[in-house]
Amino acid sequence: MVDILFVHPNASKKIYQDLAKSNAAIEPPVWAGMLANSVRQHGYEPAILDAEAEALDYISAARWISDSSPRIVCFVVYGQQPSASSQNMEGAVATANELKKINPEAFVVFVGGHVSALPRETLKSEQAIDVVCQNEGVYAIRALCDLQSIDPNSLAKIDGICYRDADGHVVTNKQSSIVAKKDLEIILPGVAWDLLPSFDKYRTAGWHSWSNNAVKTPFAALYTSLGCPYRCSFCMINIINRTNVEDGITSEDSNIFRWWSPEFIIKQFDYFAHNGVKNIKIADELFVLNPRHFERVCDLIIERGYDFNIWCYSRVDTCKPKYLEKLKRAGVNWLGLGIENPNTKLRANIHKDGFAEVSITDLIGQVRDAGINVGGNYIFGLPFDTEETMNETLEFALENPTEMANFYCAMAYPGSPLYKDAVSQNLPLPKSYSGFSQHSYDTMNLPNESLSAADILRFRDRAWDTYHGSQKYQILIKNTFGNNALSELNQTRKIKLKRQALGD
Repeated sequence: MVDILFVHPNASKKIYQDLAKSNAAIEPPVWAGMLANSVRQHGYEPAILDAEAEALDYISAARWISDSSPRIVCFVVYGQQPSASSQNMEGAVATANELKKINPEAFVVFVGGHVSALPRETLKSEQAIDVVCQNEGVYAIRALCDLQSIDPNSLAKIDGICYRDADGHVVTNKQSSIVAKKDLEIILPGVAWDLLPSFDKYRTAGWHSWSNNAVKTPFAALYTSLGCPYRCSFCMINIINRTNVEDGITSEDSNIFRWWSPEFIIKQFDYFAHNGVKNIKIADELFVLNPRHFERVCDLIIERGYDFNIWCYSRVDTCKPKYLEKLKRAGVNWLGLGIENPNTKLRANIHKDGFAEVSITDLIGQVRDAGINVGGNYIFGLPFDTEETMNETLEFALENPTEMANFYCAMAYPGSPLYKDAVSQNLPLPKSYSGFSQHSYDTMNLPNESLSAADILRFRDRAWDTYHGSQKYQILIKNTFGNNALSELNQTRKIKLKRQALGD
């Protein structure tokens, strides 16, 4: 009998529109795999359903879950980027609702960033959910598996959850701890890759594949660290580290950074190499942060002579030129840089952590000189942004094109300081979970003092097309990756996102 089934939901069509067909990546659900290994280490029998990789709709996934007859169904609601939990609630809630129609007695647990930010609110609005975890949920999920019977009396004894009592009232138990750094390898001993579909079921993004002859699959992702020491206003990733049950807690109150030892992490890279996986995403919020950690990981990869195609994240002020040669030798072909906004004053406002001024253009050149491609990430509509400063950001991107560029609108992700500010200012927030997706039809980004949400969204969509169609960028892609990559880029440009806020 399956003690607990971990479910990664599928709402890719609604979240990404037509980009879901062949453009958006399909990533392994790393947190589902880690939680499965954790309960297995604790003596229980887990299973995983990756509804996205298996291309199951809500009804088909619910039937699959019901037929498996697990004692506990745990929806693990994360996403391809750290802030994507809220948008993936779309598929998780829809599947849970269908499951309850088929089997009203199914015991449904939710864990992830969104429910960590809004545990009580989630239970009040979603009747198909029986329990939510208040943080990363590792110890709470183990404790749920330990229960001989699942009822309000037994749930009252488990730290780190919200649930409904016998009268239907939402109850918040005292918070549980998160896994300490010293215990990571014991309590979270890697991903249960054997419970997931074949690596061939996963595909990387098109731009990442360009440095692998445009081959997108097989693909793997992993964490070598958890969390982040910084407190950026637009980010909510640290909300799963919360150890306080008070309302109004945001990610900046829980900025904790932990990492597994490089000697432990290299075993997962060994597994990837053994299974013929070349495309790898290091999903850490910041891989290039602690030199004692990431340089040692690189050393171990280099010693083994692996030929990976890796991409990972760095801040512009933690990516030092002295690290680049080693990163490249380890197979890091792409570095995602959080440029956000090249305006120094605006950047200092959103990075609430002793922001260091850096010459972004110099850094882009240094990374490129090391043979590493740059992924530039920009945000439009942050507080104090104006039409003029957004144009400055676009002009900067056009004059300094990077091999990949993401253009985002400022979004009030639950758990972020921006969300707390939006609530206090009574700003409009998404009416649906998919509204938190940057690519959905009903996306709802934030307005600011100078611009409406529609103005910002319209600018973002125009900026994306202007940038990717610019001569300077098109020449960069052709010269770096060849005509096939350029052709794929221009096929992607033909996909036009429809926007409810813009009258589509």
